Amino acid sequence: MNETEIRQNIVEAAKKVRETKPLAPSITNTVTVNFVANAQIACGGSAAMVYLPDEGEFVAKIGGAVYINMGTLLPVYADTLPRTARTLHELKKHWVLDPVGIGIGSLRSDLLRGFKKYPPAIIRGNASEIIALAKLWDIEKESASKGPSGVDSIDDVASAINAAMELATFTGGAVAVSGKTDLVTDGKICAWSQGGSHFMEKITGAGCSLGGVCAVYAAVTDPFTAALAASQHYNLAGKRAEEKSNASASFQVNFIDELYRASPEDIGANPCRFE
Repeated sequence: MNETEIRQNIVEAAKKVRETKPLAPSITNTVTVNFVANAQIACGGSAAMVYLPDEGEFVAKIGGAVYINMGTLLPVYADTLPRTARTLHELKKHWVLDPVGIGIGSLRSDLLRGFKKYPPAIIRGNASEIIALAKLWDIEKESASKGPSGVDSIDDVASAINAAMELATFTGGAVAVSGKTDLVTDGKICAWSQGGSHFMEKITGAGCSLGGVCAVYAAVTDPFTAALAASQHYNLAGKRAEEKSNASASFQVNFIDELYRASPEDIGANPCRFE
């Protein structure tokens, strides 16, 4: 698949999202649940936020794709997340994993380790999280990374290339690594999506909501196209929103507006380098 074909696939995916409004339910960080839902809707999708075990299984059945974010875990998640992931795996449904906070506490580690049995179609995280997940799953061990610092990355995106490609090869899907320039890979192709804004580091939920938008796109297309389309959409909207903002609060509002305004053609044409 060449660059022209990849970009055309992104355009078609963005059009299909706007036409079909796919449901992409989330079990996500309680700090960012509102932002995740609004970003999904602004991109053209439909949102549903749940946390109970039977509700997780239910939305796995009715959703086009599901987003699971590991932020702010509740005790009930020890039951909810494995049951939801297992149902998605049995139904062969796409789902998106954000391993935020990996390394914090035994419950989080146990749940993430268990997901190896039910691999997600897309893994989205910062460089340190991607490296740490590859180590947890015994997929990539040769790394000097010390792992994430809380929810923040201490590694640059380039240092996560091997881990990202090996994770993508293992899952048969895609991995998106967020940073100054985002990396999206299916284990063979590496796409470097450009744009975004420095304000993204000044608001809560930029990464969480990107995972939710990945799920919206994953409901209508293959994992690599979905992850890249979401990253392209985000980076375009971030760049445009920064031009209209003078502080973080105004950026957050303008960002949602620009997610809504971005045309499929502009999303596909956003600067991106392919290797």
